[in-house]
Amino acid sequence: MNQIRHDGEGQGRGPATPAEDIDSRAAELARLLAEGELSFATAESCTGGQLAAVLAGDAVLGPHLERGFVVYSADAKCELLGVDRDDVERCEAVNSDVAAAMAKGALENSRADVAVAITGFCGPRQDDEEVGLVHLACADRAGRLAQRECHFGELGRRRVLDSAVAAALAMMIDAANDTARNR
Repeated sequence: MNQIRHDGEGQGRGPATPAEDIDSRAAELARLLAEGELSFATAESCTGGQLAAVLAGDAVLGPHLERGFVVYSADAKCELLGVDRDDVERCEAVNSDVAAAMAKGALENSRADVAVAITGFCGPRQDDEEVGLVHLACADRAGRLAQRECHFGELGRRRVLDSAVAAALAMMIDAANDTARNR
């Protein structure tokens, strides 16, 4: 399991905005997949299908999108992906166990080689939620599972969503590289 903490990724005057990160990472993933047959499934909560839309909107990446699950509600996570309700009720579905179960459930309910999942709090703040906290997981047919915990901060809802999608694309790049090395 690969736990990575990102403090404030995408803030300030870094090299790119989250939207630019999406574009550059999508281009890198497209380059990696141009001649391969790797397929992906997405399981998205807070991003509501934004990652799948990035993939589908690209002529090279689109054919690699096997399917996407938008599972914003707790019921959808449990019913469509088999996520344990106790895990969902803990921390309002924003935790590493839910992200891992979402990725595994997307893999089990698809023909994809790799599944990536995103769940998080994008704002505005409610109760004790940490705005900008996002958990991601990536699972493959070889049984590998990578996870990331990102703390983007209160960047505004759109920037947190874009940062989460950029982080998911980075995980997909890692998965494509891992798959290429292990073939």
